[in-house]
Amino acid sequence: MKKNTIVLLSFCFLLTAMYSCTVNKAEVDNSLKKYFDDNKVDGCFSLLNNIDGKITVYNMALDTQRFLPASTFKIVNSLIGLQTGKITNDTMMIKWDGIKRSNEDWNKDMGMTEAFKVSCVPYYQEVARRIGKDTMKLWLDSLSYGNKVIGGAIDTFWLNNSLKISPDEQLGLLKRLYFEQLPFRKGVQESVKNAMLQEDNTAYKLSYKTGWAFDEQKNNIGWLVGWIEENRHVYFFVTFIKGAPGDIDMKSIRVNVTKGILKQLGFMEGKK
Repeated sequence: MKKNTIVLLSFCFLLTAMYSCTVNKAEVDNSLKKYFDDNKVDGCFSLLNNIDGKITVYNMALDTQRFLPASTFKIVNSLIGLQTGKITNDTMMIKWDGIKRSNEDWNKDMGMTEAFKVSCVPYYQEVARRIGKDTMKLWLDSLSYGNKVIGGAIDTFWLNNSLKISPDEQLGLLKRLYFEQLPFRKGVQESVKNAMLQEDNTAYKLSYKTGWAFDEQKNNIGWLVGWIEENRHVYFFVTFIKGAPGDIDMKSIRVNVTKGILKQLGFMEGKK
């Protein structure tokens, strides 16, 4: 397929519990393949230009498949935790359980925003336990989040391949969060948006959440989902990485792929 082939793609953006589907022109850009090839991984990328609604996609076959969300679920876990009061505010501390883990950043007491930025699994496992399965399921149903399945323990279902979501569904969730169209209080959505902010300079603001886990075949599954703002315009993006079983530098790969693509598309220079 040639670069910039125009195809029709139906993207469904959920309003509360109801879907509102519109057909958009999606520009398939196969030149973006090189960023995945250079890192010896498979994957897909999608970007929504909020100004005109145009969507740029690489590898649509993967873009519409569902995969475990891994730590991108911390976006929703935070929203539900704050809305229900299980997280009282974005600085609420949860004490370290004393178990030393390989990620040294997790081995201490911390608040929500810090836990979000260092992707502290134990913090959010405790939040999920406090929310409880019944309440969590009600919110997943209300959001129509992926397949809405909570399988196994309440503190691992976003990591154990029971809950799954597609990259294009992630894109819709991000847009609704940014414009505070989700069924949560405005202040709750603002807190999560603030936690997602990673880079803020004179050229652009970059907000995202990462994720990394393994599918049923032990493949590495990585995410980097968020938005970039330049000159008061916002663009939403989702990077999905699928790597073979074994050791992989997912932390570097997902950032390198995303920033490489964004730069190719003209971002990060304040000129968009």
